[in-house]
Amino acid sequence: MVPFTVEFLGTGTSQGIPIIQCKCEVCQSKDPRDKRLRCSIAISTGLKTLIVDIGPDFRQQLLRSSYPTIDQVLLTHEHNDHVAGMDDLRPYNFKQKTDIPVYLMERVGEDLKSRYAYAFGPKKYPGTPGYELHYIQHGDTWEWEGISITAFEVMHGNLPILGFRFNDFVYITDAKSIPEHSMKYLKNIDKLVLNALQEEHHWSHFTMSEAREMSFGLEPKETYFTHLSHTMGRHEKIQDKLASNQFFAFDGLTLKLG
Repeated sequence: MVPFTVEFLGTGTSQGIPIIQCKCEVCQSKDPRDKRLRCSIAISTGLKTLIVDIGPDFRQQLLRSSYPTIDQVLLTHEHNDHVAGMDDLRPYNFKQKTDIPVYLMERVGEDLKSRYAYAFGPKKYPGTPGYELHYIQHGDTWEWEGISITAFEVMHGNLPILGFRFNDFVYITDAKSIPEHSMKYLKNIDKLVLNALQEEHHWSHFTMSEAREMSFGLEPKETYFTHLSHTMGRHEKIQDKLASNQFFAFDGLTLKLG
């Protein structure tokens, strides 16, 4: 099996942490684990790099975590905190002298064409980013650098979005429920990443209790929670609430797989 690493480029909610003008103990914390950029991960084989979701902090994330190339992009859905940094792929376009393959649902592709109209069409403005769109849907599987990738459906409130499986590593963000038809892709997981917004009920995201219950049901060897709100509390305090194989992810955390 091909070894690869997963780096959490961002583990925060749509506003990021600290939230502008918030005076809570998390937003005022000096602990770097409490500084959470918008959700994204980088998967690297050492020679090639794949990014899942490119939010508004992408430039900052890639200046901090240097990857020489971006060879593929996967998008879970079209919300701003997951696609607002797409224009910042331009330096990689210029360096690599090619369009970057982007795997996404057709609905998300239409949204990108609207947001970044200047990057599409026959008369592109010089210097715009270049995207090679590949439309995918639930159940699609392909291979990248020896890693088997499968897209599967999860529900973000009433909105169908995508989770991804990379060999025995599963990444799910922004989910409130997982349909029964996706469960066959969630067996025999080594490491699971799952969103856990806050303790209180939310209509479109797992709460901490719901995420933990889902983790216990899927029985991965390890679970890492992401997309965390500042209401969850400081990292040094909240980790004690979890089982021994459950962890609160933080920006810059890197996992080794394969």
